[in-house]
Amino acid sequence: MSGVEDHSADAEIEQRLSAARPLPHASYRGDLRRRLVAAAGTPPPPRLRLLIGVYAGSGGLLLSVVALGIAGAGPLGA
Repeated sequence: MSGVEDHSADAEIEQRLSAARPLPHASYRGDLRRRLVAAAGTPPPPRLRLLIGVYAGSGGLLLSVVALGIAGAGPLGA
């Protein structure tokens, strides 16, 4: 197959997939939009940077425990 045939086949598949894609009901889309607009006006939680640091630190700690376990050391090493 040449590049032109690949492109036309891709365009045909894209068109079929776009036509077959289900859309949510209008009432759901309206409710979702209203909730998103209302939520956009809410202030961020207090101490947001602290929360981000705590979550990042705990993720890093878990990744280090996994790395130690893979290396054969640490609490889960065999």
